[in-house]
Amino acid sequence: MFVSPMLLHKSDEPFDNEECITELKLDGIRLLLSKFNNQIKLYTRHNNEVTSKFPELQQIDIPDGTVLDGELIVSDDEGKPDFESMMERFQSKRSRHAIQYCVFDVIYHKGEKVAHLPLRERKELLESLVDNDEHIAKIQWMYGNGQAYFDLVKQIGLEGIVLKRADSKYQIKKRSHDWLKVINYQYADAVITGLRKGEFGLLLAFEEDGKLKPGGIMEFMTPAAKKEFYGQYHDLIVDEDKKFTFIEPKIKCRVKFRNYTKSGLLRIPSFVEYIS
Repeated sequence: MFVSPMLLHKSDEPFDNEECITELKLDGIRLLLSKFNNQIKLYTRHNNEVTSKFPELQQIDIPDGTVLDGELIVSDDEGKPDFESMMERFQSKRSRHAIQYCVFDVIYHKGEKVAHLPLRERKELLESLVDNDEHIAKIQWMYGNGQAYFDLVKQIGLEGIVLKRADSKYQIKKRSHDWLKVINYQYADAVITGLRKGEFGLLLAFEEDGKLKPGGIMEFMTPAAKKEFYGQYHDLIVDEDKKFTFIEPKIKCRVKFRNYTKSGLLRIPSFVEYIS
């Protein structure tokens, strides 16, 4: 049984509020797990059934008539969520990466919708539903302490935190300010070296040891910043192929991104400002 999940808004900064529940934001794949008629089924947030991809989760001991919401992760050698390894496991049956389903909410219990209950009560319900083992675990949480928890996340190098109103209902198929994510962005200075043809995207590079190193493709940019770029890139064109128009590396900008990929590219870079 698929339930369209509740989505989060962004907050630029963490905050302390004892009326909020603070959780770690895990870097994985959002997954809905349901058990009806004694059959476990798994769905992505976009209603793609992926049950067959994760046979380890077929034997999870939860009551019939349950729908859980959580994040599926693969951990690296340091115990941190590894998104690239998670995607490898998701995309290939040959992958042997060990997975863990980290649960943070319950939407149905004993066949009845419990989305109307306050989050604090749904958390209590989860305690009775899920026993931690190698393939499933409940996400740890606390009241308040958002600032201190975010500072710790930054020190360790994790993705971020989530702040949720403790009295919030589970708003199916909605994006709500009752749930806020605070991302631990990294920042870098880069130069724009090309423009993707078709769907918007700018090729980035950054300097390393006196040389320009590929930095990936930036797709997120404000309309005003795009307009400024379009107003000056024509005079800088040096080459093109079927996919890209290449320009001289003279337009510099500051970008924020999630982390470096294993190949050294910026993951999900987005524009911050132009720099001289």
